[in-house]
Amino acid sequence: MLVLSRKIGEEIVIAGNVCVRIAGIEGKRVKLSISAPSDIPIFRGEIHRQRCEFSVEPELLALIGD
Repeated sequence: MLVLSRKIGEEIVIAGNVCVRIAGIEGKRVKLSISAPSDIPIFRGEIHRQRCEFSVEPELLALIGD
């Protein structure tokens, strides 16, 4: 895991096409601005975990179908 320190207005770039910028800091909360291609889904961690818990991955569906 990579851990970075950034200030408001600074950003990190992931895989050349995803940009995460620190939009603001209010108390213990950090506001992020994320720019990514429309084919890359972006979810908060808790939403992603919930979606994974209640859905079957397409790869598994393909295996079941065989």
